[in-house]
Amino acid sequence: MRIFITGASGFVGTHIVNNLVKAGHSVRCLVHTHLPSNTTNSIEQFTGDILEPSTLLAGASGCDAIIHLVGIIRPNPKKGITFARLHIEASKNIIQTAQLAGIKRYLHMSANGVGANSNRGEYLRTKEEAEALVRKSNLEWTIFRPSLIIGQGGDFTRLLHQQVQRLPTVPVIGDGNYKLMPVAVEDIAQGFTKALTQRDAIGQTYQCCGPSCYTYNELIDLFATSVDKAKVRKVHVPLPLIQPTTKIMQRFSTFPITSEQITMLLGGNTCKDKSSWYNKLGLTATPLLDSIKKALGK
Repeated sequence: MRIFITGASGFVGTHIVNNLVKAGHSVRCLVHTHLPSNTTNSIEQFTGDILEPSTLLAGASGCDAIIHLVGIIRPNPKKGITFARLHIEASKNIIQTAQLAGIKRYLHMSANGVGANSNRGEYLRTKEEAEALVRKSNLEWTIFRPSLIIGQGGDFTRLLHQQVQRLPTVPVIGDGNYKLMPVAVEDIAQGFTKALTQRDAIGQTYQCCGPSCYTYNELIDLFATSVDKAKVRKVHVPLPLIQPTTKIMQRFSTFPITSEQITMLLGGNTCKDKSSWYNKLGLTATPLLDSIKKALGK
């Protein structure tokens, strides 16, 4: 198949592209600026803008499927980067492009937590609105809702590794007992690739968590294990201290977290059925420690 993919240069996108090529597919990547030529004929680059519908149709023409990965975790309104534009408007544009190009198969990246609690912020609200656009379309869609994704190139993976490796004590927001079910990026890439050609994946929404549940404290200890540290000291930062500080500092891009991210983190990130999506797509779960070590080149 020839796949038109948005967000191909991002953390998850690069893994999905590599997996698609290994599976024998041809990939056409939407890019803002044309990059140096790729070394494989299976990857093309098409210059366009997800927020400019007129630039998309030529790239999608002749393709058999679309994978839409574009999304943000942190807005920058001064640069026109908002959740509404990059989640809702971008999804609307790519859905319309698929329809105009006569492409039926469509895979969509969403987020775990959508629909679970409408009070968890604009990030999840706009992801939910984007999902609604997908469901209302006449496309043969599949939606993925990943939990926290761990792996090579991921910002969270890099940040936690650096903290564990370099700091005498690792800062933890609150008590650190909120629960997470991180998923390996390798599993997400495999999931997208497998779903493309599985007819029973059409019309499905997959909640994508990893096979194991950790508290944030335990996740820090797992990262410590990956760098052969027996023990990591943690300093728990009280919420009454971190929340007002974050409201002031989050406007600076160098500050590592936003108030909305804290709310989502404290709310946990788990799945009711951790194995369902693995079974339905015929996947084998990657142990999280293996994914962490691979990300660190170990």
